[in-house]
Amino acid sequence: MVLPFNTLEVYNVKVSENHELFRKAVREFMERDVAPIVEKGEKEGKVPENVLEKAKELGLFGISVPQEYGGQSGDMLMSTIAVEEMSRVWPSFTARVTVGNLFMTPILLFGSEEQRKKYVTPVARGDKVAAFANTEPQAGSDVAGIQSTAKKVDGGYVLNARKIFITNGGIADYYVVTARTSPPEPNARWKGISMFIVEREWKGVKVLNRIETLGLRASNTAELAFEEVYVPQENLVGEEGSAFKYAMTTFDVSRVGVAGQALGVAQAALEKMTNYSVQRSAFGSPLLGFQMVQEKIAETLTEVNAARLLTYWAASLIDQRKVDEGIVAASMAKYFATEVAERAAIRAITVHGGYGVATSTGVERLLRDVEVMKIYEGANDIQKLVGL
Repeated sequence: MVLPFNTLEVYNVKVSENHELFRKAVREFMERDVAPIVEKGEKEGKVPENVLEKAKELGLFGISVPQEYGGQSGDMLMSTIAVEEMSRVWPSFTARVTVGNLFMTPILLFGSEEQRKKYVTPVARGDKVAAFANTEPQAGSDVAGIQSTAKKVDGGYVLNARKIFITNGGIADYYVVTARTSPPEPNARWKGISMFIVEREWKGVKVLNRIETLGLRASNTAELAFEEVYVPQENLVGEEGSAFKYAMTTFDVSRVGVAGQALGVAQAALEKMTNYSVQRSAFGSPLLGFQMVQEKIAETLTEVNAARLLTYWAASLIDQRKVDEGIVAASMAKYFATEVAERAAIRAITVHGGYGVATSTGVERLLRDVEVMKIYEGANDIQKLVGL
């Protein structure tokens, strides 16, 4: 097998002055306006509207969306840097702000001009909330195994679907929903799946319950039901039966964002363990003076920078339209960055000792949050299979 990285030209990452200026703006916003309300938001299980309004002013809801559809026309690297900076402070906030990209990406790539103007624009501006409803109780990583159906009728389709673990599910105004429009073929289970845009206010759309999760506790994760929902023909995304391709293409791009989330968590863990090791003394010496603490910081510093380089590289490949390389790099980045973040969080907890498991410090939350990242948008075991 020949891997796609066989020429030196693919190994190219360029972080521009504009990227760094944007990073600075996002970091200042997160530290000034968001950091003070993180613990309150986690306890209440929601992101306050006032900080979401400020995120709208910064354009954080549609960074990589073309300006003609309400976005900033930024590149994937800019979006990844923003995700990293947001997650460094509050990963739940990141999920709330950025999951709309899962909704917008397939519409931008495969939808009609009317769909882009009607649905992408308000989501990119932050005026509407959107979600991607794909996972089912019996089909997570096995996207081809979904059992929801959409029956063709005069002028559209009748949708019957049950979806679970949907981020923003309970608060979304719009959903992208996948369902079968024809039975799977014996040797091609992925065929026959279609994608639809569904509005929350339509008859038959139900939020069954909110799902409490180990991490990302302020992110709204829900189970949904679509019962005899009439979907007009114009809300079919792309071609009937092609949604497996649309979903996979969307995940190929979004995995870089998950890597960025994990990178932010890893950076936060590094900063917390370093700062604490300077401030805290034991046995008559600062913790930083102990070799095992130094070792943990050194290991984390090395891995965080390696994860950052891999994540930025994956984003750069997508920006360069190097599709095959970008898909594999995105999976490597998602897998590696989340594993690095997990190790960094565990080290930070260990350095903090008893304070590491106290909820008041926020250190233990880093570990809880990254466990979710290891699973969603393709579990890490699945990432190891991508591109092989």
